[in-house]
Amino acid sequence: MHSRIPLPEDRPWRVLGLMSGTSADGVDVVAVEVDPVAFPDGRPLRALLGHQAAPYPETLKTEVLAAASNRLDPAGLCILQRRLGDHHARAAADLCAALNLQPDLASLHGQTVQHHPTEGATLQLADPYVLAEALGCPVVWDLRRRDLALGGQGAPLVPLPERWLRGAEPWLALNLGGIANLAYWDGARLQAWDTGPGMSLLDLAARRWLGLAFDPGGRTASGDVHPELLERWLDHSYFHQAPPKSTGREVFGEAWLIAEAGVLEAIPLADRLATLAAFSAEAVARETARLAPLARGLRGLVSGGGAHHERLRSELASRLRLPLEADTAFPSGAREAVSWALLGAASALGLPGNLPEVTGARRPAVLGSWVWP
Repeated sequence: MHSRIPLPEDRPWRVLGLMSGTSADGVDVVAVEVDPVAFPDGRPLRALLGHQAAPYPETLKTEVLAAASNRLDPAGLCILQRRLGDHHARAAADLCAALNLQPDLASLHGQTVQHHPTEGATLQLADPYVLAEALGCPVVWDLRRRDLALGGQGAPLVPLPERWLRGAEPWLALNLGGIANLAYWDGARLQAWDTGPGMSLLDLAARRWLGLAFDPGGRTASGDVHPELLERWLDHSYFHQAPPKSTGREVFGEAWLIAEAGVLEAIPLADRLATLAAFSAEAVARETARLAPLARGLRGLVSGGGAHHERLRSELASRLRLPLEADTAFPSGAREAVSWALLGAASALGLPGNLPEVTGARRPAVLGSWVWP
């Protein structure tokens, strides 16, 4: 296969993937080796060359959360884009220096601060020009909006690279990031969508009531679940929508927690966090029930920050029939960045990066815009 842009034709490509998820805690950068001629066979990844996690400084994370909560004016958003661009560029350059690697291209997700699929709009902040200058290679970015222009949700996009990474046997992959999402391959058909909150509300609760960025291991979520709160929360309109669908912090974020703070503060702290963990788990369970019956011999895999939250994992185990095992194929935090690197390589080849049956778009499309060094 031939690239649409000047890239090596006599060797595999060295591709960077940069992912900042809905947990809004930093950027994961990976360097991967991709065989461009292997895309038709569905196994283009040759090797993970390196991974680096670059957490946001507290001031930057505070600004990201403010942007997601409609508390930044246009000037603030403008400056935040540059600050995020600088952070991403430093992280990518540091990884390349550590590996003594010159990348052939980089695929930049950016930090989602707004996502409104019913309005056909989404906003990921980072500066691809800063990244191109730092790396000296082409950068593809803004990969979601083409799908939205075609009537899709713009998400989830990682299920297609999940197929390239996981092979032909049936699997169900649950990613417990800020927003939880599932992808299910039954051997013939791929289905995927956001299930609702993952760690977003739990992490915001930890910031509000523990003064911490997160509750380590979910240790404070040791109390009782309050079923009356759970049932009311699960009556949210999002859970009545059929896929394709996606959501974000605009729905299950700071505004949601502020609205519920009064009733939550009337119960013990351990109960608050336990009930929020049960909310995320029950949302996953109810959305997973849409997939019934599941394929026989199905392997269940879990990744993301929520995979380390013991109470959330316990609640999932009690509500799902399918056992979940930790996804250890890549270092923690690296998997979605690997997927984004593969989507960038697909864009360079002129290959579609969306699945209309997953996002609801009218047709498959090549994703992203390119910036040249």
